[in-house]
Amino acid sequence: MNHKSTEINYVRQEPALLALENVTVTYGRLYALIDITLEIPHGAQVAVVGPNGAGKSTLFKALVGLLPFQSGSIQIHGVPLGDHKDCVAYIPQREEVDWTFPVSVKDVILMGRFFTSGWFRSPKADDYSIIYRSMQQLGISSLAERSINDLSGGQQQRVFLARAMAQEPHILLLDEPFTGIDSSTQHTTLELLESLRAQQVTVLVSTHDLTMASEHFEKVLLLNRRIIAYGSPADVFTSENLERAFGKQVFQIDGTIIVDQCCAPEDE
Repeated sequence: MNHKSTEINYVRQEPALLALENVTVTYGRLYALIDITLEIPHGAQVAVVGPNGAGKSTLFKALVGLLPFQSGSIQIHGVPLGDHKDCVAYIPQREEVDWTFPVSVKDVILMGRFFTSGWFRSPKADDYSIIYRSMQQLGISSLAERSINDLSGGQQQRVFLARAMAQEPHILLLDEPFTGIDSSTQHTTLELLESLRAQQVTVLVSTHDLTMASEHFEKVLLLNRRIIAYGSPADVFTSENLERAFGKQVFQIDGTIIVDQCCAPEDE
């Protein structure tokens, strides 16, 4: 009797691009993030939503090492946070940036190359090629020699987006990029996100606009210091989840999700 040997092929599972396990972040005695466990696959685009003070900005700052976490771990490409110098690009909220600093648009964008090549190396032809391409992509080539403090809010946002693109990141973190900008810059930002989707760049965007999160992102992270829900917009944006996150009344008018946050706490 012939016995056929059975060969089992094991498919190697790639680690999640971004993995957080039991991450807790505090400001003194205040818990800003509590026991965050999350895996984000390569190329995903995730809207991070929650009320003021939910920990959205805290999460982004922890992901780029600007804030230490009290406990837990963060891994990128399966290795601990800190082993990737050029992997993550972060654009903070506009009010966190000193726009009075006298520096040109071109020099701001060139800073994105320093994350990749090092602060003490002189820029090379390839670096300038990348920054000019980034400016062209964001429609700001004509602003190259302008001072950053002479620009409108929308133009400043485009400059920081171009700097992030010059970094050529695997992960892009955008903290409230749609706040205080004109409709043209909003449209340009959404177009950029679409192009990054095609390039398999992982994107996390914090926003207060739940309708935009539902319409433009395949995944939503609903946060209020803890993870309330994570998944597709349809699965996350349920009345029960929204009430747990916001603790306020939620309305839907002509498909637009409106949350009453008139008495929400101060932002983080």
